[in-house]
Parts: sequence; C-alpha cells; structure tokens
Amino acid sequence: MGSVDCIPAFSQPEEAPVLENAQEKRAKQIQLASLPAESVTPDHLTALGWRNIGPDVGSRVSAVAGHPTKPAVFYFGNAYSGVWQSTDGGQFWENISDGFFTSGSIGAIAVSQSEPDVIYVGTGEGNMRNDVSWGDGVYKSVDAGKTWENIGLKDTRHIPRICIDPENPDLVYVAAFGHAFGPNEERGVFRSQDGGETWQKILYTSDKAGPIELVMDPSNSRILYAAMYQFERKYWTVQSGGPDSGLWKSTDGGDTWKDISGNPGLPDSVLGRIGIAVSPANPSQVWALLEAEEGRGLYGSMNGGDTWELLSTSPTIQVRPFYFSRIVAGAEPNTLWVNNIRLSKSSDGGRQFTVVGAPHDDCQDVWIDTNNPERMILGHDGGAGVSFNGGKSWSTMYNQPTAAFYRVDVDDQYPYRVYGNAQDLVGFSVPSAGKTYNG
Repeated sequence: MGSVDCIPAFSQPEEAPVLENAQEKRAKQIQLASLPAESVTPDHLTALGWRNIGPDVGSRVSAVAGHPTKPAVFYFGNAYSGVWQSTDGGQFWENISDGFFTSGSIGAIAVSQSEPDVIYVGTGEGNMRNDVSWGDGVYKSVDAGKTWENIGLKDTRHIPRICIDPENPDLVYVAAFGHAFGPNEERGVFRSQDGGETWQKILYTSDKAGPIELVMDPSNSRILYAAMYQFERKYWTVQSGGPDSGLWKSTDGGDTWKDISGNPGLPDSVLGRIGIAVSPANPSQVWALLEAEEGRGLYGSMNGGDTWELLSTSPTIQVRPFYFSRIVAGAEPNTLWVNNIRLSKSSDGGRQFTVVGAPHDDCQDVWIDTNNPERMILGHDGGAGVSFNGGKSWSTMYNQPTAAFYRVDVDDQYPYRVYGNAQDLVGFSVPSAGKTYNG
C-alpha cells in the first residue's frame, strides 16, 4: 500500500555472466542448488530495502468522494490498498491511510459538507463477489486525512455506505452489511450522534441480511432510505436474495422505520440487492434498482416511495445485479447514473439510458458534485478517474500504484525481469532495476 518499494535492491556486477548454452546453464543451476545455504542473520534482512518498480496502474476502486468546496480535491478507496487523495484533480494520488489502517479494503468514504476536514471511512468492500475482502470497522479523520482513528463496528466486516448529516459532522449513519460468508449479529444501520464515540443499531431485520445501500434525502436529513439485502457468499456460488431483503424508509432520523417493499407498483416477489437514489433537484423523486425473482428492473417514485412505476428493464443496467446495483442521482432534474459493466446515464427520469465512455469497465461507484454536476469522480476496476466535463473525458488511471497482482514470477536474465498478471488488466513485464514498465 502506498508508494512503497516492493523488490529487494541488490547490488549488481558491472557485467552479467553469459552462459554458453542451456545445458551448461542447467548444470550450474544444479550445482548451486546442491550447495549448503548460507546462514542468514537479522542484519542481512534489515539491510534489504523495498522499492516500487511499477507498474503505476490502478485496480478495483470501491468508493469515491469529492471535497465539497475545493474543486481539485478527491478521494478514492481501493479494494486492497486503502484510501488515496488527490489535491490536483487526479493528476497525482497519495495514500493517506498507510500506518493508520489495519485493513486495506475500503467500502465507503464520506466527507462532511459542513466541516470537510472530517472524513469517515468504512472498511470492507461493499460489492459482493467471489474474492470479496473484509475490513475492521469505521475510521475517522478530523484533519483531512493526515491522521486516522478506528472508531468501532469492527466485526461488521463490510460497510458499503456512510451518510453524514450536512449540518452536523457528529451525526453519522453507517450501513454495516455484516459477514459475507455467514450470519452474524453485528450488522444493520448504525447511528452515532457523538462523532463515533458511541453507536446505536437503529435498523436490523435478521442475522442473514444487512444494508447494502443507505441514502439520505438531500433536502431533509431526517429522511433516510435503506436497502436490506439477504446474501451469503459460498465457496463456489452466492445466495442472493431472500425474505429478509427489502426497502425501508425513515422520516425521523432513524428512530423508526417502515418497510415500503410492498408499496403499490413494486413487484410482489423475493427481492435481492436494491440500489437507491434520491434526486437533489426534486427529493420526492426516488429510484430503486431491484434484483428480484420476478419483475426486476428500475422503478421510480414521484412521491417519496408511496407508489412506484417500472421505468426500465434494460439489460445494460442489470448485468450481475448482486454485484452491480449502485445508482446515483445527478444534480439536474430527472438525471440518474447507473454503475454496471458500463457507466450509464439517463436524462429522462430513468426510461432511456446512454452509455458514458469510461477509462475501464466494471464501474463500482460515482460521486457527482451537486453544485457543479460537471465535476465527478468514478471508481472502476482499473482505478479512479476524475472528470470536469460531465464524463466526456477522465483523468488517467496510470498514476495509481494499486494494481492487484494474482501471480508474480521472474525470469533468468541478469538483471532479471519481473512478470505479473493483474486483476482485470493485461500482463506486465518490468525490469527489476528500473522504475518503468511495459506490458
């Protein structure tokens, strides 16, 4: 994590030995292998250093956020390597969680609108998949990411969303999904009214279901929507959906909740994952992207969820719904963004969608500045990208040393080269003695 060096730096002779043929090379290898190993002392190990030899390319980003008043400041949370910050619009990224976090898997980032130096981060990625990694609760910074403190909920493992009251940074809501591989009690929607000193569980349906989404009404922070999701990750498959899944609403800051899953217009079916969005331009306009046994698709409500209408069954927005179901309302009226293999946008309330060009597939999260909807940050399986023109162009993903390598090997050259295969990227070959890459 971070800009750490990753290959031991050994001194090299001025000229590399050249073997005459493969047989001679093999004979020398056998001879060397038969020699007794030299004893290694602690001094030998402490003398070794680590250096980054590349490639500077990103990997799966599961959470993104922007600073509310500083246009060039953005944050992303990686599935493996913690929290990163850019202060120049995505041209350079710095890891700000190393040395403080004990988990590199990030599921949610929330920046206070009233006090932007206050940042809450939920660990454990929230999009369930075959190799999903978990975390150890919530971290908080009060100095814009310079230092962090773990403030609890350590056994919730996966936190897909955090909401902060826009006028009170101490009033925070956490969607704690819980264990992916089995039932557990420490899951549900939690609320803290003292900045994370204490937590209260305010919505809980069962030990098999947790909140996969939590959205606050932009005009009234006492109105909250939560999507409870019954899910279990098994070794070779997933169980997505069940009777404990549902759509819930609170109008009193989480003191009480009402199950609105059966409201008119929604399917009378077993539900799975649900994505929720509320329009900043018209908070009575609510969307729900439903995974369901029957009647799955995008639903819309113009009265805060009292009644619903099926808007779209487009396959573009429904690929792998247990994994891709995060939707985000744009600042303009009737504007909705859907994360899926492709990033899609609707400008007619959710009936028609257009695919928006993105630097990489598998879009995980998008943040849009409600005061300037041209300013965005997108998280995808290739890293994070910043846009200042509404998604027409994005900053590069080739400046984030976060690639997730599944396998690494070296060749027999001298100096040697290092090879690796990264998740959702190409194979890479880098020289052991350099800082550039090609692949």
